[in-house]
Formats: sequence, C-alpha cells, structure tokens
Amino acid sequence: MKEGSYSCNRIGGDQAITRLMVCCLLLLSVTSCRTVGFYSQALRGQWQLQSQAQPIAQLRADSSTSKHLQDRLARVDEIRAFATSQLGLASEHQYERYTDLGRKHAVWVVFAAPEFSTQPHTWRYPLLGKLSYRGYFSESAAQKEAERLAAQGLETHVGGVNAYSTLGWFHDPVLNTFIDYQDADLAELLFHELTHQRIYFRGDTAFNEALATAVGEEGTRRWLEATGRETALRKYLANQKIGTEFAALLSQCRQDLAALYARKDLSADAMRQVKASRIRQLRTEAEALSRRYGHRVKVDRFFAKPVNNARLASLTTYFRLVPAFENLLRRCGGDLELFFSHIATQRSATPAQRRAWLRGFDLASD
Repeated sequence: MKEGSYSCNRIGGDQAITRLMVCCLLLLSVTSCRTVGFYSQALRGQWQLQSQAQPIAQLRADSSTSKHLQDRLARVDEIRAFATSQLGLASEHQYERYTDLGRKHAVWVVFAAPEFSTQPHTWRYPLLGKLSYRGYFSESAAQKEAERLAAQGLETHVGGVNAYSTLGWFHDPVLNTFIDYQDADLAELLFHELTHQRIYFRGDTAFNEALATAVGEEGTRRWLEATGRETALRKYLANQKIGTEFAALLSQCRQDLAALYARKDLSADAMRQVKASRIRQLRTEAEALSRRYGHRVKVDRFFAKPVNNARLASLTTYFRLVPAFENLLRRCGGDLELFFSHIATQRSATPAQRRAWLRGFDLASD
C-alpha cells in the first residue's frame, strides 16, 4: 500500500464507513469523559486496522511481496476455503485483506476481579452487552486502565491479543500479529474467529468463547486430517492434550479459591495466606505436568506474570464449557450444521439458562 492512500473498497466499501459513523453516533449518548476516551481510541484503532488493509489477491500477485508472505497468505486462503466448504463458517469478505500494524499485538486487553472473588469485573458495551474485559489499541492505555482499577482495590491482568472478531460489523483483515503462526495454530485462530461471526450471544462471554474454542479445535483437527498433514496432526493433538490438562489445573485452582472465598471463619489476612499457598501449589502442579511431558509447559514464562483472580478468570473463560460443546457435537454425530442448529435454539435464553442447558451435555451425564 502506498503511504496515505485510502480507498473505500479497501475498508469494505460504503457499508464499513456507515458502520464507523454509527459507532461515532453511539459516542454522543455517552457522558463520561473517560468512556468517550475509550471509544475514541477504539475507533482510531479500528480505522487504522481497516484503512491500511491491502487485498490478499493483489499481494499474492505482486512480485514485490516476499515469498514468505505470499506463502502465508496462500495458506490463509486455503483455510478460509475449508471453513466455508467443510465447517459451515462463512468467510466471504472476511480475511481477504492483510494489514501490517507494525506491532506485536493487535490489542491489549484488561481483566479485573475483586481480591476475594473469582467473578470477573465487567463492562457494558453498546450492541455487545456485558463483557468481562476491556480492549485497548495501546499497551500504555491498557496499563493505565489496569492501574486505575487496581487503585480501586481490584486485581488486574493485562494480556496482548493477536486477533479479534468484529462480529461481521467490518471485514476483518489478516494481521501481521498472527500471520506467522504455525499452520495448525493459524487454522484454529481463523476458525475460532469465524465461529463468532456465525453465532454470538450478546453479553455471554464464557458461552461465546467456549463455543468458538470447541469449533476452532474441531475444525483444525478436520483440516489437518483432510489435507494429509499427519505429522502436524499428531503434534497438534499432543499439544492439545497438554493444554487441556494445564487448563484443568487452572480451573481446579479457581474452584478451590472460590470455595476459600466463601468461607466465613477466616480473617482477610488468613484468607490471603491460604490463597497464596494455593497459587504456589498451582506452580508445583504445573512443574509436575511439564516434567511429565518433557518440559513442554513453559512454567517460568507463565508464572513471570502474577497469577490472580483476574488472570485465572481470563484463562478459564475459554475452556470451562468446552467439554459440554464437544459432547454435544458427538451427540450430533459430528454434524456441524445440526450442532449449530441446536445452539441457535438458545439465542433468546439468558446466560444462566444456557448453562443449565449445557449441563445436559456434560460428559458425566453420558
């Protein structure tokens, strides 16, 4: 892309511009200066992401595009085609363009939770409802928000995110932040984000993320198998097994902390001591898991950042409900269309009603 060139077709046409205008109008109904600041940076960040996007077809045909990037973009096209033809995930206008943001993450996301609660702090957004995170296109802005929340007594966690879905509001581009993922990881990410565009329930983060995780993982297994990538499939399944076991450790730790916080017989100081002990135990468990799998769990890297209620909430959100979705798919005989049709019946349900519905598909109930 030539510097300073902006064209309607590169941001999805007039429809995308209209949507940006709608987002701007939403700001007029907000009175908090801090909230206006948040949405302003979000609009600027989204505009940068869209306006700098270049059509993948042109990049692949351009002799000045590096061979490496051409190969990676070709892989994206292959994955998109599989998503549409085999998984029922519409990819038209999605991931047809490429943006190099010149940074390592697309956004930085803030999570927060009280000191003695596993329930995450939430924010309410127009059109999306209540979510348990806040995204910023600047790491410093995210850290500033985390500091503000910490000053209120909340535990916080800031994590870099390499991709996100705009749920069809915009034509999402491929980003430099994930283009160099290994093939299996790239496929899982694209299938995950495209699932959000097919089914998304307003204000139900745990349900949406677990659904997208389940479909992303199942889709990746099918893609690797269908394309004869047997070595990559074996590696993916092995890594998935390790990841599932590690997620189970995190989930159990969070459950134990929830039970601790419910106790009435401990002082705050005593509760802090037990909490710290349980988190140390988590590290011991993670080190044992890593030894069992040839030190493939990067324990030191994981524990380089504090493990607290906010971080546990951010991690377990993606996995807690996955087994129920996997079991539902098995009951559907692997038929993804039937699977999606069952899930669509829950559109008008509340999050609590969806949890009750999903409990009918827990593995333990079989």
